[in-house]
Amino acid sequence: AGMEVIYTGLRQTPEQIVDTAIQEDADAIGISILSGAHAYYFSKIIGLLKERHAEDIIVFGGGVIPDADIPALLEMGAGAIFGPGTPTTVCAEWLEKAVAEKRAKETV
Repeated sequence: AGMEVIYTGLRQTPEQIVDTAIQEDADAIGISILSGAHAYYFSKIIGLLKERHAEDIIVFGGGVIPDADIPALLEMGAGAIFGPGTPTTVCAEWLEKAVAEKRAKETV
């Protein structure tokens, strides 16, 4: 979709993820969760972004996340959660729109 992606690899700590996003001036952090640890990772990453005054970085994700858990993730600040089978075009279109809205706010 013409986006620059920085892949940090598997088994990164929330601190490593946030450090990389801030260092690289990322617009967003995308998390793929297959372990069942989605509540921990989203909470920790969003909390660290707030602590480091980088809460403008969009956090979104997908993977094997039960539908019942999605509202809590969105409430804590996740921008979107994509379930298994979501076409990548849907994710890319959402991200393009979210980043465009973020950048429009930054220029105001």
